[in-house]
Amino acid sequence: MAMYDHIILRYGEISLKGKNRKGFITALKKRVKQVLSDYPSIEVHQSFDRMIVKLNGEDPDPIIMKLKTIFGIHSLSVAIKTEHDLDLIKEKALQLVKDQMGNESMTFKVTVRRPFKQFPHRSQDMNRDIGGYVLTNTEKLTVDVHNPDMELKVEVKQDGAYLSCDNSEGAGGLPTAQDNKVMLMLSGGIDSPVAGYLTMKRGVKVEAVHFHSPPFTSERSRQKVEDLVKVLSRYGGDIRLHIVPFTNTQKSIQKEMPDNYSMTIMRRMMMRITEKLAEKSGALAIATGESLGQVASQTIQSMNTINEVTNYPVLRPLISMDKIEIMRISRAIDLYDISIRPYEDCCTVFLPDAPKTKPKREHANKFEQYLPIDELVEEAVSGVETIVIKEKDDSFDDLL
Repeated sequence: MAMYDHIILRYGEISLKGKNRKGFITALKKRVKQVLSDYPSIEVHQSFDRMIVKLNGEDPDPIIMKLKTIFGIHSLSVAIKTEHDLDLIKEKALQLVKDQMGNESMTFKVTVRRPFKQFPHRSQDMNRDIGGYVLTNTEKLTVDVHNPDMELKVEVKQDGAYLSCDNSEGAGGLPTAQDNKVMLMLSGGIDSPVAGYLTMKRGVKVEAVHFHSPPFTSERSRQKVEDLVKVLSRYGGDIRLHIVPFTNTQKSIQKEMPDNYSMTIMRRMMMRITEKLAEKSGALAIATGESLGQVASQTIQSMNTINEVTNYPVLRPLISMDKIEIMRISRAIDLYDISIRPYEDCCTVFLPDAPKTKPKREHANKFEQYLPIDELVEEAVSGVETIVIKEKDDSFDDLL
C-alpha cells in the first residue's frame, strides 16, 4: 500500500453533537494521537467533518488496525492526496482504481464532495469527468451507481484533493470523556467484560472492580481478570483495577444467611462495596454484565432487590441480549478465549443448590439484620488492592 499517504477518519455520531461537537472532536484527536504514539512521524489534523492522518511514509495496515479500536470513528479509508488540479485528480483516480481492481471485473461509481468551494469545478461535473476518464482507460470495469463493488470517493478540501476507494468500518460510539467515569463489576466470565466494552463505547471511562476470595479462588483466576482488563485497555486506554478481598464476607453469608437467599445477599454486598469504591474514585454510576433472565440473580425481582442497597445508577448494557449475541461480541473483540478459561470466580463458589429467583426486599432486609453489614463493607474496602493495567506495555504499576 505504498501509494497511500493519508488515512481519512469519519466522525459519524459526533457530527450530530451541535455545540458539544468541538469537545468530542478534541477528545477523539487526543485518543488518536495516544494510540498512534508509537509512530512519531505521523501527523493528525482535524477539520469540521473529518480527521486526516498523514502517514509520512509509515505502512498504513498496522495503523488502520489500531485506529479501528478507537471509539468515535464511524469509518476510515486509506487515501491519496493530490493538488487542486483536475487532470492530476483524474490520473490519481485511475491509479487508485487499477490498484483496487487487479485483474478482476468490477463495477464502480464516483462520489465527489467539494467543501472547498473555490475549486472551479462542480461536484456533478467532476463525477462525470473522473468516471469517464477511468472508464476509458480500464478494461473489465462498468458503472453501477446503486450497488457498486467499489466506490471512488473524491473530497476536495482547502489543502488538496483526497481520493479513496477502500472504506472500512470503525468502532463507532463516542470518544472517551475522562469525567464520565463508571465502576464496572468484573467477574471474569463472558458477560461483564463485554458490558465493559459497550459501556466504554458510549464515551465512558471505566474502572474495574473484581471480587477475589482466596483460597477458594486462585491466582490463576485473578490473572484471568487482569488479562481481560488488558484487552479492554486497547479500547479505553489505561484501566484501574480494584481487587476486593471478599473471602470473609462470603464465609459470613454462607454461615448466617438462608441458603436460597445467599446469592441475593452476596450481590447486595458487592453493590454496597462497589458504591463505596465509586465514591472514592469519583465514579458516577455502576455497570454490570447482567442480562435479563439469564441466571437466578438476573430476574427483574432479583435486580429490584439488589438495587435497593445503592443510590447510584446501575448500567446494564447487556440487559436485552441473549447469550449468543454476547458471545459474538466477546469473540469479535478478542475476549472470549480468555473468558472461557476454566478458573473459578467468587460467584461460583458457595453457589446454592436452589437460589431464590424472585427474592423480596423485605426478606433480604430481615435476613441481613444478622450480618455486620457496615463492618464487612469497611473491611473489604480497606483491604482493596488497586493496580493499573496499562494499554501500551505488560507491566502493572501499583498505585497504593
